[in-house]
Order: sequence, then structure tokens, then C-alpha cells
Amino acid sequence: MENPVYFYQPCPVCGRSLRIRVTLLGKTVYCQHCGGGFTSRDESMTQMPAAESAPPIAAKVEELLARASVMLARSAECCGQTSHD
Repeated sequence: MENPVYFYQPCPVCGRSLRIRVTLLGKTVYCQHCGGGFTSRDESMTQMPAAESAPPIAAKVEELLARASVMLARSAECCGQTSHD
């Protein structure tokens, strides 16, 4: 049985140190504490290009709020139409 190898990376959302399997390097992972998603990388190894880094958290929050607003508006329209039947 093979023993997995891990590295540690702080979550860019909540800052907690996460133990991540080396096999997940360069892949999107999610923090078990806050649910924040990010690309895993070991800073002691080669640096990833800036183009592949995650967008700033404020921009992501704005994007999610905009999506939620659209979904709520659609839901209200749908519910409003069916309540008149």
C-alpha cells in the first residue's frame, strides 16, 4: 500500500493551513473549513504564472453576488407568475 505524500498550503480565503496531497498539485481544491476553492500549489516548488492564479477575492464575491441577484429575480418572476394561476 502506497503512503500518500502531502504538502501544506494556506487557504487564500480563510488563511488556515491545509494539508493537500501532492497528486492534487495544480488542481482546484476546496478548503474543508470555509469551502473556498483555489488552485493548489507548493510555493517551495516552481512558481505558477500569474495568469493561472485565482482572481482577487473581492472580484469573486462581486461575481457571486451578481449571480445570486439574477437567480433571485428569476425566482421571483417565476413565483409571481404561478401564483396568479
